[in-house]
Amino acid sequence: MTSALPYALIATDLDGTLLCAADTVSARSHAALATARAAGAQHIVVTGRPVPQVRKILEDLGYTGLAVCGQGAQVYDTARGRLLHSVSMDRGLAEVALGKIEAEVGEVYTAVNQEGLDGETLMGPGYRMWHPHLPMVRVPRREDLWSAPINKVLLQHPRLDDDELTRVARAVAGDLVNVTMAGEHTVELQPPGVDKADGLARAAEVLDLPASSTIAFGDMPNDVPMFAWAAHGVAMANAHRELLAVADEVTLSNEAHGIAVVLERLYS
Repeated sequence: MTSALPYALIATDLDGTLLCAADTVSARSHAALATARAAGAQHIVVTGRPVPQVRKILEDLGYTGLAVCGQGAQVYDTARGRLLHSVSMDRGLAEVALGKIEAEVGEVYTAVNQEGLDGETLMGPGYRMWHPHLPMVRVPRREDLWSAPINKVLLQHPRLDDDELTRVARAVAGDLVNVTMAGEHTVELQPPGVDKADGLARAAEVLDLPASSTIAFGDMPNDVPMFAWAAHGVAMANAHRELLAVADEVTLSNEAHGIAVVLERLYS
């Protein structure tokens, strides 16, 4: 059935891509995804958010498939409520990487996503969560961030913008960790080799679907590996210039139902 589809697998980022204001999915996008699924296509959410921060959104979507979370570190089976794959980050390595970055730019503000289905987001001194509705725990000292296994570290700098912080972090610590910009005020350190492409490839293998049958939607530099893996990459009009430069197609913004516009063309 799927052989006649334009794409058998639809991979969508969440923030700035599928989600509109207040973490909602528009009725039009919801309907377009339903039409694609009815035609036989599979939909996979691929997000930088860890499972605990995305579970409610998936429930509201009525989503029961696989979800790639934590920037590729987690593959989550929503129907069964369990992790199929999870990669932890070495906390000692994270501290070494932070030390190298701070030797270049001074103090950075840090947070971590803990590993697991119920892992918390811990924020160290100075770190500001730009999504105040997401669950988080403030800790008094940086060393408190390492109290339990983690899958990534989030960075902010009091003066440098996201692009410059990413550039410096890659230059001085890119041999130790994967550095990516996942959104505004969101520069992240992950274990080497972990990115959205790695997570998506693992999930697609479970579904027995190849990269050549995949269309991917995104808006930020952390989606670049996913676009490189997929057959067709669609950037939102609001996307970062780094992603726009490698996109096969540019659609309307997330607020203008950009995903729906493309899916309606392909599956209606």
